[in-house]
Amino acid sequence: MPSAGLLLQALASGVFLGALYGLIGLGIGLGWGLLRQINLAHFAWVFLSAYITYELKTRLGVDPLISLVVLVPLFAALGMALQAVFARFAITPFNSLLVTFGITVSVEALLQWIWSADFRRMASFYDEHKFRLGSVVVTYSEALTLAMSLAAVGLVWWLLHRTDMGKSVRASAEDPAIATAFGINAKRLAIGLAGLCAALAACAGVCVALTFTLAPSQIFSWVGVVFAVVMIGRLGSALTPLLGGLAIGISESMTQALIAPTWAPLVAFTVLILILLLRRGDE
Repeated sequence: MPSAGLLLQALASGVFLGALYGLIGLGIGLGWGLLRQINLAHFAWVFLSAYITYELKTRLGVDPLISLVVLVPLFAALGMALQAVFARFAITPFNSLLVTFGITVSVEALLQWIWSADFRRMASFYDEHKFRLGSVVVTYSEALTLAMSLAAVGLVWWLLHRTDMGKSVRASAEDPAIATAFGINAKRLAIGLAGLCAALAACAGVCVALTFTLAPSQIFSWVGVVFAVVMIGRLGSALTPLLGGLAIGISESMTQALIAPTWAPLVAFTVLILILLLRRGDE
């Protein structure tokens, strides 16, 4: 049986991992719930942002937080441009899945071409420095990931529930035709929301670069667990992706500590199946 200190450390690690899952899932869930698009390219944007962060830090010495000044508007513009193309050609939800899958494969190939398939780790102040909370050791990068995730959730919740734009977005998601009849420009709002989702991917990419070793082949390894996080919660919600991420992150981390690391990948899908079965039973 692991010691209490080890279990507390595993719990803390699960919280920080879950916060990252939630941050990635937030962008996926918003696009899926409010735009009716399953945007696999979100994972490509996360890793492209992570590699750009790595390059800026290792080549130019740019602090990862400072890189957000460039990455957030860059990826917001990228997301808006992609959504404009979808709107122009009236891409259906199923076709958006195929198109974004193709984009993700292309970005993976681009990353391999530029940075090769080798594993890369970014050395940074945030990963090298730590502080203690009792017996729990926390790196600055973990604390930064949690803070960024909480800030993103708070910002998205405020935008959706406390601004006219957010209320218009939710109205458009419910019934675009009626929203348009009331003078809401649904296409313009969709483009803005897609930009927000891509900006969230840029933030998540910085956290991935701070916390994980990078390899292009890892893009698709995140798909299953993040989709489980999104499905546990409510599509289009600001808060539930974080809660789902924390549930799976803590479950994975505690499984590694109590049983074996090889069992951790099964946790996300086991939790997902149980949640879906319980929901089905409540209907």
